[in-house]
Amino acid sequence: MFITEIFKSIQGESSYAGLPCIFVRLTGCNLRCKWCDTAYAFHGGTKYSLDDILRRAAEFSGGRENGGRDVRLVEITGGEPLLQPETPELARRLVDAGYTVLIETSGERDISELPREVVKIVDVKCPDSGESGKFNLANLEALETKDEIKFVIASRRDYDFACEFMAKHRLSERVHEILFSPVFADPAGAWPAMDARELAEWILAENLPVRLGLQLHKFVWDPAMHGV
Repeated sequence: MFITEIFKSIQGESSYAGLPCIFVRLTGCNLRCKWCDTAYAFHGGTKYSLDDILRRAAEFSGGRENGGRDVRLVEITGGEPLLQPETPELARRLVDAGYTVLIETSGERDISELPREVVKIVDVKCPDSGESGKFNLANLEALETKDEIKFVIASRRDYDFACEFMAKHRLSERVHEILFSPVFADPAGAWPAMDARELAEWILAENLPVRLGLQLHKFVWDPAMHGV
């Protein structure tokens, strides 16, 4: 498999936000969202075997020698991790090794081949991403109540789209969490931020059954830093 980076950090998004987590960032993506913050993962990468990845994860996991606990949370991300055919097997190997496994995916690729134990965090691309309409609707039937759906919101248009999609497909009955995440400003100025307070006020005004998702790692470290 081609890997951009493997690292340990604080989980910044999803219902697992704030927890120590090992990240396996796969190389390659077939979408080009206008606000993408991981374009560095589009190309290149280092070739790893599945055994190499498991070994690296185990190196990051250990904490007991300092009185802590082993990290048992792993996220497979990208890029788009499901472009690589070995990803379901990687997920299975991690699950069998005793990890809680999250996978973050664009929603365009088929998620049905992933092990059932994997927590799927599936994006639905909104209009301002430039990739709206790419969501694979068959994925809705592969979702389970432990899984999560995420909308990255850049504008009121995106918010309205997300609300309509959520209602039309009865997402609150399908998944554990629905995440509305405001776009974080590009450090180089390529795109502006979505005001998180404004998004929160929209959510409160309509009593939406969603979680406001802030990218915690970007508040803790420099937003341009890799490996966190």
